[in-house]
Amino acid sequence: MAKLLLGLLLVLAIIGTTSANNCDKDAEAMKQECKKFEEFPANPKLEPSPACCAVWQRADIPCLCKRVTPEAEKLWCMEKVVYVANYCKKPFTPGYKCGSKLTLCIYTYNYPGYTVPKSL
Repeated sequence: MAKLLLGLLLVLAIIGTTSANNCDKDAEAMKQECKKFEEFPANPKLEPSPACCAVWQRADIPCLCKRVTPEAEKLWCMEKVVYVANYCKKPFTPGYKCGSKLTLCIYTYNYPGYTVPKSL
């Protein structure tokens, strides 16, 4: 029984370490490929590169959002982050919390091809 419990704890530790390492890799890739599209000032909003969108498609966004501190929000424009997420076809759902910011519906129509529903 003790060996089973020890084995389970080892597996959980490995999974946790792998997840943290993946999040670190995603954060580095996001900085490298997307920073210029997501930093202040809020305007102009530039269409992100295919490489940036590839990062968005594969990244663990919930893990990255947990790492967004108030200090990071001084460097990264969350309005642009939402714009890039939408443009790259991996949008936040309205009300999703990333850092201290809630994504708002108003951000979701600031990208090409989106039309505002008549109900708004």
